[in-house]
Amino acid sequence: MIIDGNRRWARQRALETAAHGHRAGAAKMREFLEWCDDLGVRVVTLYLLSADNLTGRPGDELEQLFVIIGDLARDLAEEGEWRIQHVGTVDGLPESLVDDLRNAQTMTAENTGLHVNLAVGYGGRREIADAMRKIVRTHGLGGGTIDDLADILTPELIAENLYTQGQPDPDLIIRTSGEQRLSDFMLWQSAHSEFYFVEALGPDMREVDFLRAIRAFASRERRYGQ
Repeated sequence: MIIDGNRRWARQRALETAAHGHRAGAAKMREFLEWCDDLGVRVVTLYLLSADNLTGRPGDELEQLFVIIGDLARDLAEEGEWRIQHVGTVDGLPESLVDDLRNAQTMTAENTGLHVNLAVGYGGRREIADAMRKIVRTHGLGGGTIDDLADILTPELIAENLYTQGQPDPDLIIRTSGEQRLSDFMLWQSAHSEFYFVEALGPDMREVDFLRAIRAFASRERRYGQ
């Protein structure tokens, strides 16, 4: 899920700051996860804050976003059954938010319900670069040569070193607000994903919009190059 349009939602209502929209969007994501859980979805990734946002958004808006995301992480961790995982880098995040994300992940590590990835400080290009660095570093520590690495470097090995290692690739990616772009989201994992774009702004998304996305996905023929 790429939640988009929170700031526009706040502007349309002449609210004082973008934070009102971000908080409404966070509340909608809590609701969205309940819809997913009710349908038996097993893994959901919420794109909450991109690596680009960390350098492209005003400082005061980021400070408010950090608090809102931390509150959401704590709330989701208290749900009782869901497993929370942070995917992304901690570079540029305040220590308080890093602590909230880590605590949510630790508290829910043994949960077996809906697996919720919180993509915070996330960038698809950065993720692939981090995976490659990890592979090269591990190979070098093991005494391997560049030629050896070239022989073993496969898409499967790269996937095993992504932030989402061990998880299935997303079947469906939904984006709100009518925008039709990935914005550096799960570039590797989305190679065979289906996409669905909702016109509603993030906080205005309804369960019927979600169900339409699911029905549209179910009607598509996924051929994987066949």
